[in-house]
Amino acid sequence: MDAAVSTSDLAVIGLGYVGLPLAHEASRVGLKVTGLDVSPKVVEGLTAATSHIDDLSASDIADMLAAGFQASTDPAVLGGAQTIVICVPTPLSEEGGPDLGAVTAAAKSIAAHLRPGTLVVLESTTYPGTTEEIVRPILEESGLVAGADFHLAFSPERIDPGNPSFGVANTPKVVGGLTERCGELAAAFYGKFVQTVVRARGTREAEMAKLLENTYRHVNIALVNEMAIFCQELGVDLWDAIACAATKPFGFQAFHPGPGVGGHCIPIDPNYLSYKVKTLGYPFRFVELAQEINARMPSYVLLRAQELLNDAGLALSRSNVLLLGVTYKADIADQRESPARPVARKLAAKGATLSYHDPHVEEWSLNGTSVPRATDLERAMAEADLTILLTDHKEYRAELLTDRARLLLDTRGVLRRLDPSVPADRRTTTPVTREGIQVL
Repeated sequence: MDAAVSTSDLAVIGLGYVGLPLAHEASRVGLKVTGLDVSPKVVEGLTAATSHIDDLSASDIADMLAAGFQASTDPAVLGGAQTIVICVPTPLSEEGGPDLGAVTAAAKSIAAHLRPGTLVVLESTTYPGTTEEIVRPILEESGLVAGADFHLAFSPERIDPGNPSFGVANTPKVVGGLTERCGELAAAFYGKFVQTVVRARGTREAEMAKLLENTYRHVNIALVNEMAIFCQELGVDLWDAIACAATKPFGFQAFHPGPGVGGHCIPIDPNYLSYKVKTLGYPFRFVELAQEINARMPSYVLLRAQELLNDAGLALSRSNVLLLGVTYKADIADQRESPARPVARKLAAKGATLSYHDPHVEEWSLNGTSVPRATDLERAMAEADLTILLTDHKEYRAELLTDRARLLLDTRGVLRRLDPSVPADRRTTTPVTREGIQVL
């Protein structure tokens, strides 16, 4: 069928970690869905029932195709859609502000094919005011007026790659419309395949909600990361302190230190809010300080690695270092903003010979040079002078780490996880006792 005249219930722009799960869930409930992406490779793969993200299998894509899903690189498909959802990337620019190039390009494509009555929703994370101040004027270049001739809303994506418990359908969906009617229609649309829809007062409140969620996490992770540094000096077991504090049934949420922060959300999203605040003439000190603290964690990992090797009479410049896990979170293949990369760069700059193991990453390079991948995990740990656990994939069991690694730096607290067999009012964690093993 000619893409220019075909009709659909939904057109999703951007078929990545946000857009594809959205398209999948909409297809699953019987909506006719079209996907638009600038990458011919992505479109060709989806047409051949191949998935390029962790959360959807080839079988899931095949089910979508059987339900009528079509992927295209032709913006003409937007002309036949009742609802259009923008799910394109919003990375940081070189100046540290949001790069809205993909958003504006998507809006221009929509404007060229916009019809009266269409609902347009922006899901891409950005600063408050983007929907109304950036997207709306571009769409109105079509000659149609937002809130009168077509409907406009913002609904922040809440995708958590690799989360086995929460997906598109059972994660509450925040929706803010440009007008009351826009909000009603957007809520009705998402209500077709999302269990709970939460209405925000408007687009700005919905945009702020997303940034608030991730700024909250960003600041609290920075708090425990800074505590990890001085607790080491004070001789305080921070992991045990966190476990104890977490037994309080109210007023506390446990966050844990690590080698840095990764993914798209935490290291990037709070900067959108900081950027907007700066345009008002104010510094956003919490975000700026959190960014500084979290960004220096790879340097702290380097310091701890050097100390561990020095205690064993070894020099980092003459040591073989094995990195366990190079993705940004456990049990997925997503490497976006992974702290493994800055950690590896700092180790390599000090002369360490690097290798890595990751069950989800077949090839990994650093500064354009391929890093050797260990295929025999137990042998690699036994041969490495130092093993650094950077991502807590389920394969990296505490027993395996302590039995096989000669020296080990655990930056994810795998060796300090709560033991569910011990009552909460008794011991909270099991301390590490073997020499040559440290937890960040």
